[in-house]
Amino acid sequence: MNFIARRVRFTYRQEHKAPASRVFPLLCPTREYDWIRTWKCNLIYSQSGYAEENCVFTTDFPEDGGRDAWVVINYIPNCSIQFVRVNNLRAIRYNIALKDNADGTSSSQWEQVITALNEEGNRFVDGLSQEKYTEEKKKLEAMLNHYLQIGKPFPLTD
Repeated sequence: MNFIARRVRFTYRQEHKAPASRVFPLLCPTREYDWIRTWKCNLIYSQSGYAEENCVFTTDFPEDGGRDAWVVINYIPNCSIQFVRVNNLRAIRYNIALKDNADGTSSSQWEQVITALNEEGNRFVDGLSQEKYTEEKKKLEAMLNHYLQIGKPFPLTD
């Protein structure tokens, strides 16, 4: 077998108009329904019903390569959460680290390390870019800040 996996790493820093203690609980498969209108997941296992270490859920977003299994591999409340996300094409390790700015705001550093699992996955990884990742995380940042200020999801646009 001559397969050589391609890997990319993307990062983005978000600024939040709320302390980490308000932001962190929203980084959860069930709480994302509160602030992301297009979010859909199937919670497979969680003792609390929310994100926690070893929580397992699935998503199915065709633009992301189809059905994914997610596992929360590290969970430190108000500080950091890490996921591993896998489908037939690629594996992703997500790291989200929060920092409270002690002035009613916080910031978070988002990182994804994406590794192809096969040749089709290599083609998928080749289609990714830091620019697309930044655009996606900027949209999430706007949605999250809107929810933190208004208490409702960001309106959908045409």
